[in-house]
Amino acid sequence: MPSATTALITGVSGQDGGYLAERLLAEGVEVHAVSLSGDAPVDGVHTHVGDVTDVEGTRALLVDLAPDEVYNLAAVSSVARSWDEPELTARVNGLAAVGLLESARRAQERTGRPVRFVQASSAEMFGLPDRSPQDEDTPIRPVSPYGAAKAFAHLMVDVYRHRGLHAVSLVLYNHESPRRPEQFVTRKITAGVAAIAAGTADRLTLGNLAASRDWGWAPDFVDAMVRAARGERPCDYVVATGESHSVEEFVAAAFACVGIDDWSAYVEVDPALFRPVEAQALAGDPRRIKHELGWAPTVGFEEVVRRMVEADVERIGPPLRG
Repeated sequence: MPSATTALITGVSGQDGGYLAERLLAEGVEVHAVSLSGDAPVDGVHTHVGDVTDVEGTRALLVDLAPDEVYNLAAVSSVARSWDEPELTARVNGLAAVGLLESARRAQERTGRPVRFVQASSAEMFGLPDRSPQDEDTPIRPVSPYGAAKAFAHLMVDVYRHRGLHAVSLVLYNHESPRRPEQFVTRKITAGVAAIAAGTADRLTLGNLAASRDWGWAPDFVDAMVRAARGERPCDYVVATGESHSVEEFVAAAFACVGIDDWSAYVEVDPALFRPVEAQALAGDPRRIKHELGWAPTVGFEEVVRRMVEADVERIGPPLRG
């Protein structure tokens, strides 16, 4: 695998972006990032204030830098928010990605040096899959504005491969860490459980407990991004653990971490938190990326939950129970 000397990350202020920047900096890569004006800077990263929806401004930067690797992680990352702001979701998750692909192609054309492009795609674009687990050939059937916008960007990656760009689309399944914002259900659960255990809260309000996802560890998925950028063959890869767990299982595992087995009295289900249309049980088949790039998840479901709960317990305070 060739290593990069320069890389450009969009979405560096997010969970994945932070882990990716740390990984690349540790390798000695010169890391640049496009960040919104209010985002906190990342140590060691050359920050360029901008918005990926400003295609011309971002293009000028990318063509001038001509980085070895581009990682597009910028997105309206909440499926729930995409229902409230579908137009913004289409611009950020769809059109801006196409602008970056075209900018990478132009940078490559100008310098004659290859630019390797990684698009953070999403399992949400499968929506109502016709098979489980899903693989790279599963038909795309999104059921949310988020999934539809991601699907558009995903399909455009293949268009740009045919134009000579080393472009990779990673179909990322859910991946978590203590850096997940609390508006995501996983952090809402772990922070809520920690607060209940500490005696500072008495209830956790959630939506559909039956919703099922394939949950992995965020740094593992960042490792997949780097491997894909430097792989020999540009193609699509499903990045997943291959296991599906329900929100209810996540809740039970989180409460178990603080010694609460009978957790139902602390959890309230609010139908208002259900999605207008819920994607079916999503579980990915990662055999291609395992075979071609040697990638495999290193942290299992219960360990992911434990690490997140422990981080929130440390932040909020020790449990009242033993």
